[in-house]
Amino acid sequence: MTIPDAVAAFSDEDVPIPLWRQRLKIFKANKLAVVSCVYIIVLAIACFLIPHLHPTNQTNQSIAFNTPQNEPPSSAHWLGTDSNGFDELGRLFFGGEYSLTLGFLAGFITIVVGTIYGMIAGFVGGIVDSVMMRLLDAFLSIPYIFLLITLITVFGRSTVFLICIIGFTGWWGNARIIRGDALLIRNLDYAKASTSMGASKLHVIKSHVFPNSISNIVTVATFSVADAILFLSALGFLGLGIQPPQTDWGTMLQAGSDQIQNGFWWEVWPLAVIFILVVVAINYIGDALRDAFEVRLLERS
Repeated sequence: MTIPDAVAAFSDEDVPIPLWRQRLKIFKANKLAVVSCVYIIVLAIACFLIPHLHPTNQTNQSIAFNTPQNEPPSSAHWLGTDSNGFDELGRLFFGGEYSLTLGFLAGFITIVVGTIYGMIAGFVGGIVDSVMMRLLDAFLSIPYIFLLITLITVFGRSTVFLICIIGFTGWWGNARIIRGDALLIRNLDYAKASTSMGASKLHVIKSHVFPNSISNIVTVATFSVADAILFLSALGFLGLGIQPPQTDWGTMLQAGSDQIQNGFWWEVWPLAVIFILVVVAINYIGDALRDAFEVRLLERS
């Protein structure tokens, strides 16, 4: 067979499919995850754009007092006004800007710290692993929400501090999951072979442990973002969220819950639906990403 004939015989079916295309195909197969991804993207864009496209004052309390309080939805205020006279539609997306930003930043810190801690503990093993895990057990024994309340009461609740306190205290459970992967992978043949050939522990972690743990890392990362948004909202509901004149979804839900008994449903239900859908959407995205990064579901070249 000549070279041109050999090239022609090499059909498109024989060309290896790039990994990113395989992962994208697996992700797209989960229709709920695709819809969830679109929802999160559209909502994030809306939270940053609508406060500018739908201009309402959300930071000056004296101006808000000039508008009717607890006004039902109308052409002037599509979702009505709250008990302080703020436009509810503008406030919903104004608060969403802070909730999503703080949630994603705190979630990023959580997964980075948890991954590093878990990788070191699981791969090094021995006395190092024992000490690190007993320390982690001590952290996990502390009721998390009470720890957040205590720290915020003592040190204040600035925006940067809220990101740091949620991010640097929310990684404990993640570290245990990543440690389990590291413990398993370090005892596999290819990891042992790499070590016996003189590879450093850092090289084995970067070349073997991390790539083969990426499925769980990505999944835990998405759930960490959802948890961070939930914890921020819980603090806001308890009155310990972002300081005025800024706001977050938890603070808005707390204010609306005081008015729902008066029949002012527009101060709770639109935000509650959006908030619940955000958490559910992030969980669906996490499930799809776990499948997309699962090595066993990828095609062999």
